[in-house]
Formats: sequence, structure tokens, C-alpha cells
Amino acid sequence: MGVVLGTFSMHTKQVTFRTDKVDDELEMTMVCHRPEGLEQLEAQTNFTKQELQVLYRGFKNECPSGVVNEETFKHIYAQFFPHGDASTYAHYLFNAFDTRNNGSIKFEDFVMGLSTLLRGTVREKLEWTFYLYDINRDGFINKEEMTEIVRAIYDMMGKYTYPALKGDVPKQHVDAFFEKMDKNKDGVVTLEEFVLACQEDENMMRSMQLFENVM
Repeated sequence: MGVVLGTFSMHTKQVTFRTDKVDDELEMTMVCHRPEGLEQLEAQTNFTKQELQVLYRGFKNECPSGVVNEETFKHIYAQFFPHGDASTYAHYLFNAFDTRNNGSIKFEDFVMGLSTLLRGTVREKLEWTFYLYDINRDGFINKEEMTEIVRAIYDMMGKYTYPALKGDVPKQHVDAFFEKMDKNKDGVVTLEEFVLACQEDENMMRSMQLFENVM
């Protein structure tokens, strides 16, 4: 399922959710952008209010203004992959989180995406991953788009993770995935083809879940 969690999710996995006397909603008034109320976000996501408070603190520490632009996102993300080049993958990941297409990610955008990636159903996670791979947002994934994302993942993981990789390995992997996904052989993969192929093929689903872990 492609790279779907990332810098912020890695922070999330390491954090211990605990009660704190800090009035987070009061803190929200002190930044340039104030997120929606925690109660509303709790209703819209799969996180509890306490978890949202912890996530907000972490988000605010990294982004005091309350919003993240692409350059800041890349800088934060690169810290988790020191042996590779995460810039290209971070670019595509940023675009997937930037659902408003305005060049910035607000706390609401972040937690909505993270909720899907961490707590969503298999279908929801696959839909989010499809959106990541659909670079031009035309509702289809072509080989060029899939190759671009997969190559970005390999570049990000670096030579220490994949020491034996040759230059054409990403293309070989894409050819194999595409052969299974493109059921009607029309040169593009639809959302339903993508979801069906992943659900039918345990190895493909496992590969997708592996890629998800680098988000």
C-alpha cells in the first residue's frame, strides 16, 4: 500500500498517549492557524481526544505556525532516511496530504490522512494509496506514475537498505505489479483494479503493507 505513514506517523508510533493538564485547545489560539475543535476532529477521525492532543503537540512543535509547506515537510522527512534521498517521495506524499491543493498542510489535513493510514479499513488504506500513486489525479494509475513512486521509495531507502539493487529493479517490480493489476490490459489501473488485485494477492498486499511502513 505504498508508503503511507511517514515522518509524523513515526513520531506517533513512538509516543505514549497520556493524560496532561495542558489546555491544548487554549494553545491552539496561539498559532497562526487554529485547527478545528478537537471534538469535531474526534468525530471525523479514528483518534480519541487524548490522542489528538498528543498529535497536536507534536505537530505544533515541528510547525509552530500551524501549517506545513512542502520544503519544511521535506526537511522533516529527510531526517528519518539519512542514507537515502527522500525528497522525491516526500514531494508526492506532501501532495497526497495536501487535499486542498494550496501548497500547505494544516493539522486537520494531517490527522485526517493519518487516521486513514493508521486506523482505517483495508479498503480505505488502499484508496489512500491509490490516490498517492495517481500523480496527475486523472483517476487512473499508469506505468510511468507507478514507476515514479516506486523509484522514489528505493531512492529514499538508500543503498544500505537495498545494497543489491540495480537501476532497472524498480521497473521490473512495476511491470510485475502492473501485469496483475491491469485486468483488462488497457494500459492503466483503475481504483477497483488496484483494490481487487491487492485483496486477491497475498504477496502483493504484503508488499503494499511493507511500503506503507516507510511513510
